[in-house]
Amino acid sequence: MATKMKAQKRESGTPHSALTELRGKGDVPGIVYGYQAETTPLTVSEIDLIKTLRESGRNGVINLELDGKTFNVVLSDYQMDALKGNFKHVDFLAINMSDELEVAAAVHTVGEAAGESEGGIVNQPNREVNIKVKPSDIPDALEVDVSKLEIGDSLSVGDIRGTVPYEILDDDDFLLVSVSAPRTQEEIDELEETPETEGAEPEVVGSDEESGSDEEKEA
Repeated sequence: MATKMKAQKRESGTPHSALTELRGKGDVPGIVYGYQAETTPLTVSEIDLIKTLRESGRNGVINLELDGKTFNVVLSDYQMDALKGNFKHVDFLAINMSDELEVAAAVHTVGEAAGESEGGIVNQPNREVNIKVKPSDIPDALEVDVSKLEIGDSLSVGDIRGTVPYEILDDDDFLLVSVSAPRTQEEIDELEETPETEGAEPEVVGSDEESGSDEEKEA
């Protein structure tokens, strides 16, 4: 069952100062667009948004109540404040529950790889796969059993394609999990001796700026 959330309509072309004021009050500006929905600027409570996403998941269907109408939507895009960690903008895509969607599903490993008992290291280079599925069948995550993987073994999309009830859009050689041999003492020593790169910039998760102005999103 889809999670319900209320939104309030706002004026198109809201100035930057007004958007800042909205966020200061705990609201998140956004838009809704898509199936049977005109592109409409809106705001949602950040508390309600976080609660809804916890209940429905990143790809879950949300019953969005707006201006006396209810839309089945998914969160199609969002921007975060890199310093404060709060939402800056959200895009909701209204969907037809009968049509398939292309979504990114998380990949979770299940079990302990056999190679770990010999010191092997489990690597997961790709933690999401792209799938095509009806909204009502979107999985919380795609689980892959790694218990039989020895050192040197790996799992790619081609190994699991026929084991899931939806279409995986990534290529067969898209690597999901591998088990590598443990590092030798010589390799460890070399890593410890390698100096850190001077002037390296720290990794930033998300963006502290919206990708395009609010007006551009609503155009």
